[in-house]
Amino acid sequence: MPNKIEVTLPTPHLEQSRKAGDIEPFPSGKITYLAPLPLPTPLPPHGSHIGELNDVHMDFGLGSPQVFSWQFTLGLPFSGTFMIMFLFPLIGGFLFFLFGMNWGDISHAIAGIFHEVKGLALLTGFVFLFIGLAVWHHNIKKRITIIPTRFNRQRREVCFMPEGATEPVFVPWESLSAWIIEAKGATQYGIHRQYGMGIGFQNGERLTSVEFPCFGLSLAISHWEAIRGYMEYEIHDLKAIQDPQDLQGPNDPPHEGLHTFYNARARMHQQIRDGERTRLSGFFWYLYHVMTLWTIPNYLTEWDVRRLKVMGQKALPEVMRQWSEPLPKEQRAQPSAELLKMSEQVRALHKRQPQRPITEIFAEVQRSNPTGKRRR
Repeated sequence: MPNKIEVTLPTPHLEQSRKAGDIEPFPSGKITYLAPLPLPTPLPPHGSHIGELNDVHMDFGLGSPQVFSWQFTLGLPFSGTFMIMFLFPLIGGFLFFLFGMNWGDISHAIAGIFHEVKGLALLTGFVFLFIGLAVWHHNIKKRITIIPTRFNRQRREVCFMPEGATEPVFVPWESLSAWIIEAKGATQYGIHRQYGMGIGFQNGERLTSVEFPCFGLSLAISHWEAIRGYMEYEIHDLKAIQDPQDLQGPNDPPHEGLHTFYNARARMHQQIRDGERTRLSGFFWYLYHVMTLWTIPNYLTEWDVRRLKVMGQKALPEVMRQWSEPLPKEQRAQPSAELLKMSEQVRALHKRQPQRPITEIFAEVQRSNPTGKRRR
């Protein structure tokens, strides 16, 4: 879940009236600003940190629970116990076979190893299961208490709940700042590069922001594009930004669950029939899901989603719930003429020069549209 980036990186200087396309260098890298204004980028949107999304608002900072977390929590103890109890005795028996022992000695060795390791296997499995459940419980409690940053596209506002505050803060969408941090440093293993994406605003002398690390520059821009696309009515559901494997059917819920398991299995069988994958890969698909307890992780993920939805709504301040109510069409905020004009200029420039970095296009459009205004 996004928070402050846990590396030594500089703080953006929003009080200096930054805008999209500005670049702020520092000794080991640079900060590239993508907003304000929220101009379009050519990269596909991606939003793993996006939670609830509907026609009114979108929550950023807490993505939906993932099936893999339960597969890891349950599968690691089960698989480890199974391997110690059964594979180790078989390996020992095979070694006796290689040394030319008869079947009586081999079976005796297998049984002996099994009786010696079964206690250790069960203890190890229970310890790892306890650790996994403890981590899950900690994360669930943390998710329930954290109030995500909420984007309301009908009001064209963003709601932040600063740490330690008792009341949320509402920020106009077109004045929100967004930035990407690129940093590099030398280690004993070579040059280490770090990327991070952040959004925020300057509240007096205090910077209120949400930041998180990314694996690359393009991915960081794609996270921002998911937010911008939603606010500008270009994205209407989570499937477009959270389903790269296309496992969500038209009538499926937007989160992972039992439906994604059956969709993945049906696709796997279809790919085998079409010759796109081998039966051996299908065997390993089944083996993986058997070792991770089949559909139990999917059921537990759906249970997490339902629980978090109920508990998360209770944690929201009343003013934030009222702010999240839908508005009549005639009361909905509209994009500024400046944003519409500059967005069209960005798209036209990118169409003519598709290989040109988007930040250079932003900077050129900003230079051709001097406003002399400071967006706060």
